[in-house]
Amino acid sequence: MYVYAVCRPYEAALQAELTGVGQAPVKALRHGDLVAVLSAVPQRDFAEQPLRAHLEDLDWLAATARAHQTVVAALATVTSPVPLRLATVFHDESGVRTLIEAEADRFRRTLDRLDGRVEWGVKVQLQSGSSQPEAPARPAPASGRDYLRQRLAGRRSQDDRDERAERFAARLHQELSRHAEAARLHPPQNSSLSREPGRNVLNAAYLVPRKDSEAFVELVDRTKGEESDLGVELTGPWAAYSFTEFAEDAEDAEDEAEEERP
Repeated sequence: MYVYAVCRPYEAALQAELTGVGQAPVKALRHGDLVAVLSAVPQRDFAEQPLRAHLEDLDWLAATARAHQTVVAALATVTSPVPLRLATVFHDESGVRTLIEAEADRFRRTLDRLDGRVEWGVKVQLQSGSSQPEAPARPAPASGRDYLRQRLAGRRSQDDRDERAERFAARLHQELSRHAEAARLHPPQNSSLSREPGRNVLNAAYLVPRKDSEAFVELVDRTKGEESDLGVELTGPWAAYSFTEFAEDAEDAEDEAEEERP
């Protein structure tokens, strides 16, 4: 059994056509006052040895992460789930019940903290030089000294852009943190691997009450275009992957698979 998340019992129905890993139908397993959302997966793929091999397969990892994320996202529309780590599997339902029984207190505390809240992701990207206004053409260096002087001026210009981007990212993070109940900074994405233009200077997640989400989105939108060479990207709302110790961010797993794919 593949387990996507644990939540409290919910009344609204999940979409009927929702499927999980391997296109298997998703179902809810209730144990006491908690519910595990799961689907059946074949042992040939999820027993210990084949699973270890699959986790090295970037295509398999990306597809599994997408399926995991699809189910958690659908669940997040009807309740506030605790997402579990990618590829959390058990031999049968009794194993799932044992997990819930053993971790019931931690699940309840986490659910209390996440109830009515969603996660928003914000990234800031310093665009590549090609998006900058075209610099006036410089005369060809007349001497070696001129050449070195132009190189130094170019380096200072880049340093100025980097410092301005860092200041903008820090100010934005501080402002957004004031409008969130919690915030988490993720490591910057490696732009050369992600194939995103420019340099990632902010990669953060914010835990926001669902009722305050519209204001949070407007706040982020107002910052877009403040700096012509800085791109601000907002994603979400997500289940609170970044704010639970039970989850390994499925979105990150998918991103990493995409980044590392040659």
